[in-house]
Amino acid sequence: MRIDIWSDIACPWCYIGLTRFEQALEAFPHKDAVEVHYRTFQLDPSLPERDDRSEMQYLAETKGMPSNQVHQMLETVASHGKKAGLDFNMDDVVVANSWTAHRLLHLAKEHDHDVTDHDQKITSVLKRELLAGHFAHGLDLSDHDQLVQVAVSVGLQEDRVRQVLASDEFNAQAQADVDQARSLGVSAVPTYVLAEKYALPGAQSVETFSGALTQVWDELNPAPLQTLGADGDACGAEGCD
Repeated sequence: MRIDIWSDIACPWCYIGLTRFEQALEAFPHKDAVEVHYRTFQLDPSLPERDDRSEMQYLAETKGMPSNQVHQMLETVASHGKKAGLDFNMDDVVVANSWTAHRLLHLAKEHDHDVTDHDQKITSVLKRELLAGHFAHGLDLSDHDQLVQVAVSVGLQEDRVRQVLASDEFNAQAQADVDQARSLGVSAVPTYVLAEKYALPGAQSVETFSGALTQVWDELNPAPLQTLGADGDACGAEGCD
């Protein structure tokens, strides 16, 4: 079963939603038959490489929201994150354009393409490390040295990472994700698309994710017919009883 996840590294609900989804997937009986594809989405492509404003200032000024409303929103996010076992240090968040980090995720996907052992794949690990870095550890998504450190820690080769960061490699792949999201009507993240047929928007609960996984799996893999009653007289390819 294929699952596509459109998300942005600069989205706190994407971090919470991914954690809940992974908890549901870990408990799913058919998890080894599930292919998860991480897709690029940007909430604010207009951001410069780095913005010197705080997260609160940035949200208040770009969204036109009162500071107290932004503060309450960030408190709500942190509260939900804590329940999911995640730390959110919003005062340390560095406001920066996420595009370069998305390109780095496409490098991880290239690395994973020929990896058959699921435990050796690194895209999901890199995704979590980027989200955790951004929201809990003050990771600057515009700082190449910091991105290199994160990428190397999950198994990518430093020379290859620096080569990608110094170029526009994987721009086309990332843009293709954005274009596909637009064509599907995906306008907010996170959005989970199951079996290229069903959309599940937002950071759903673990229970909702579990139910969706089961529902779509059962539709794709219907159970064999159950026989009611004893065998009766019938005809088959070999003749009749």
